[in-house]
Amino acid sequence: MIRATQVLGQHRWTHAAADTVVLDFDDRHRRRMAMTGTRGLEFLLDLENAVALRGGDALVLEDGRLIEVVAAAEPLVEIRGADPLHLVRVAWHLGNRHLPTQIMPKGLRIRRDHVIEAMVKGLGARVIEIEAPFDPEGGAYASSHAHASEAHAQAQAHAHSSHAHAHSSHDHDHHGDHHHHDEHCDHDHHHHDHSHAHDHK
Repeated sequence: MIRATQVLGQHRWTHAAADTVVLDFDDRHRRRMAMTGTRGLEFLLDLENAVALRGGDALVLEDGRLIEVVAAAEPLVEIRGADPLHLVRVAWHLGNRHLPTQIMPKGLRIRRDHVIEAMVKGLGARVIEIEAPFDPEGGAYASSHAHASEAHAQAQAHAHSSHAHAHSSHDHDHHGDHHHHDEHCDHDHHHHDHSHAHDHK
């Protein structure tokens, strides 16, 4: 099976793609995975390191052909605040729980989660259920420009450092909220660990 061994970032390729793969957020963070394009082309994604792919990237096959990456629509919620300051406050709470979050011009998008949605509503924000591609900010999942191994490693190291610091802060300052925070951390770290698992295949 022919392999795809390189990634070209958005706007860094001009040739017509030989095929297209439609991938959700989880499948856009892989190192090695068999894939089939929408036109039937079968290939093996075989990268040196796991890369966070974004819609518009291209996978480069060994024979030079390109496979366009399209971000699949997923069940999401868009969070709207009363004003920018209100939305920033909600974003802080999402970040405090290590949730992958996509920042939009007028709101925030996250994957559907009834516990988080209830929290957001409790903060006075509106929650709108949508189906759309999920393209969250980088952070622990590596940003689109972190295609180089060194940049990816730095992003992961930074994420671990931030994670340790966050727990240190909670241990000292939020004893009353400790159980509540851990509940969400357990939920979110499942996704976090899922992403990291692919780095070591």
